Amino acid sequence: MNTPFTRPLATFSPELIARFAAIVGEKYAITDPAEQEPYLIEGRGLYRGSTPLVLRPGLVGEVAAILKLANETATPIVPQGGNTGLVGGQIPHHGEVILSLKRLDRIREVDVLSDTMTCEAGVVLAKAQAAAAEADRLFPLSLGAEGSCTIGGNLSTNAGGTGAFAYGVARDLVVGLEVVLADGRILNALNKLKKDNTGYDLKNLFVGAEGTLGVITAAVLKLFPAPKTVETAFVGVPSPQAAIKLLGLVQERTNRAATSFELICRLAIDFVLRHGHGVRDPLDQEHPWYVLLQLASAARQDLRTILEEALETAMERGLVNDAAVADSLEHRRAFWHLREILPEAQKGEGGSIKHDISVPVAAVPDFLHDAGEAVEALIPGSRPVPFGHLGDGNIHYNISQPVGADTAAFLARWDEMNEAVHRVVAKFAGSISAEHGIGVMKRELLPLLKDPVALDVMGMLKRTLDPKDILNPGKVV
Repeated sequence: MNTPFTRPLATFSPELIARFAAIVGEKYAITDPAEQEPYLIEGRGLYRGSTPLVLRPGLVGEVAAILKLANETATPIVPQGGNTGLVGGQIPHHGEVILSLKRLDRIREVDVLSDTMTCEAGVVLAKAQAAAAEADRLFPLSLGAEGSCTIGGNLSTNAGGTGAFAYGVARDLVVGLEVVLADGRILNALNKLKKDNTGYDLKNLFVGAEGTLGVITAAVLKLFPAPKTVETAFVGVPSPQAAIKLLGLVQERTNRAATSFELICRLAIDFVLRHGHGVRDPLDQEHPWYVLLQLASAARQDLRTILEEALETAMERGLVNDAAVADSLEHRRAFWHLREILPEAQKGEGGSIKHDISVPVAAVPDFLHDAGEAVEALIPGSRPVPFGHLGDGNIHYNISQPVGADTAAFLARWDEMNEAVHRVVAKFAGSISAEHGIGVMKRELLPLLKDPVALDVMGMLKRTLDPKDILNPGKVV
């Protein structure tokens, strides 16, 4: 697989380490290797870093002081949230100082009248969701790692998740930002305004920049009315083409009430049944493909009847083989549990080469067909396990090793498999990173698929905002 660019390991004098540690206090400056361990390893074990120092500031002023000193001394810094990233962007590959934002964990305000919530970067996503719910509001960003990922990390990677279909990705859920720049200055753009035509929209420079242009320390987030009615169904369908037609039918019949529309192949269900806990087959018979769909409405209306009528029409048209509508909260949770443990269940099948891609929704069936042919031609017997957010064209195209194959030999062909799958993505004018970011994993791939003028502009922004290249060096650009 792609490895981080080669660059010399950073070195720091004891005096410099002491100066940084003094900013946050000895208690929050971690130098002990054993205590540093959780900050150095990526969740899937693909990357491991090293650092002389983990800094855990508790105030925005401390972040500013750290970056001011880093800029003056040309000290490379790796910002880190919940350390749940999947492309190595949060790991200190070359001995950089880690700047952990976890202690910036206050929810500063929930403004019901403005439908906004102001959170610091270290607020765990589940905590933000709960705070919104307490105010009878919804913060719709939802990820598998929501119990540990943080708002700052979500915004820095422009996270997507299961609610992106209806509510948009992280970028769409931000009204304002507070950002510490590379030179230590604090950019205060924490406004709640829906209309503000006073120049460039600076917040969008930092959302999705993976900490390479500035460090997000707080954000004003959009809230929505809490759903009063929710209906969830697990549906067996004959093909991805049928699933797309079902999507159109459901949106038409429910006045676009669908908030999630997940496509899952049968092999993924088999993996979950073999390796998961507390799961059962969602339907009485097996089907080649499944859709997990959810409807929600802030109004109290009979969504269940509307959903059942839409599914009956879909069956008459041959778009649906069978369906089960959740009849309790526990039943709904069981459906979502099955979906959420899909990535973990793959581990029981040996090596897995993963892709986070997106193509236009209408192109998903053709992509799946052509990618399957490319994978089989490269490594016969490989098992594609596609699943993901069909509503917005984002498919997690994971490939498990052939049955009985040597895991190390299979994973050694990671780059070849990437090239084969990404060639198909390019054919359909898609993206090689729908929601996980670039980090180091996809940095070498970016010039092959990104518009060269866009890459040039990205480089110009990096050189302008971070001329000494101290912010997450070697990542993205």
